[in-house]
Amino acid sequence: MSTVRGARERARIEVTAAIKDEARRMLAAEGAAKLSLRAVARELGMVSSALYRYFPSRDELLTALIIDAYDSVGAAAEQADARAHAADAAPRERWTAVCEAVRAWALDHPHEYALIYGSPVPGYSAPADTIAPASRVANTLIGIVRAAHAGRGLALPPLPAALRPEAVRMTADFAEGLPPEVTAALVAAWAQLVGLISFELFGQFNRVVEDRPAFFAHAADQLAHAVGLPAA
Repeated sequence: MSTVRGARERARIEVTAAIKDEARRMLAAEGAAKLSLRAVARELGMVSSALYRYFPSRDELLTALIIDAYDSVGAAAEQADARAHAADAAPRERWTAVCEAVRAWALDHPHEYALIYGSPVPGYSAPADTIAPASRVANTLIGIVRAAHAGRGLALPPLPAALRPEAVRMTADFAEGLPPEVTAALVAAWAQLVGLISFELFGQFNRVVEDRPAFFAHAADQLAHAVGLPAA
């Protein structure tokens, strides 16, 4: 009985992977808004009712793709930080290594990047189980800043008095132990990191920035400075 169950589980994993692979191909060709279960089933030679046993709705398939994308870029960020940390890199160098890894992942997976950081998909609302995967890159950067705060310390960025209550709330929500000044700077740096990559990926740097690797490396280092990380 266990052998039969194991074979069924393997078959389910293979079919699920094939469905997601075809859905990613459609994302690249037509965009997330045009993704449909019927179209995926047709391309795979499946009847729609069979595919519904794996993904009961388009939104569930989209959620699976979104979680996979967040986990993939999150793993890239974590691995880059682990390598830098193992090489005894300073926090600022670890920060830039993570930023470079996220950029490299985006350039290698442009359609998946667009799915998670591009325009919202009409009619789709991401469920709560996307939150943890979506937080992996940010948590990696927060971890680097937290380690620096516990070690050499941070140069506290300026924080307007009017923003302090919001910065205190954000610190309690996702950056416990950090000064509110740093939390506010981290949120701004995260938004700027995504913006830098999006500008490059979606063409806004065309005829503006030619040496994009050098420009990005400088910008990532400036973001590290903005959140208070000391120079290496």
